[in-house]
Amino acid sequence: MAKSATPHFANDLGAEKIFVGVRELQCMGARAPFDHPHVFLDMGADSQILCPYCSTLFVHDPRLTEGESDPRDCLVSGVAGGVTA
Repeated sequence: MAKSATPHFANDLGAEKIFVGVRELQCMGARAPFDHPHVFLDMGADSQILCPYCSTLFVHDPRLTEGESDPRDCLVSGVAGGVTA
């Protein structure tokens, strides 16, 4: 069964890679108003995935929790009720 909320990540910093603690995520590009369509990305058994819109490479890092990213400001909180990061 899928989780109720998929973590969203934004790349305002223009980082080439974002290390994440999840294998399923949504990329939104940069934060509004500079975001792109929020695309669901699923790494499956792979350890990385490339966003087809902004070319950000997301790399799974098992040392991180689902609430962490590196760079750490890339995780967007409160997306389910509206972006509040």
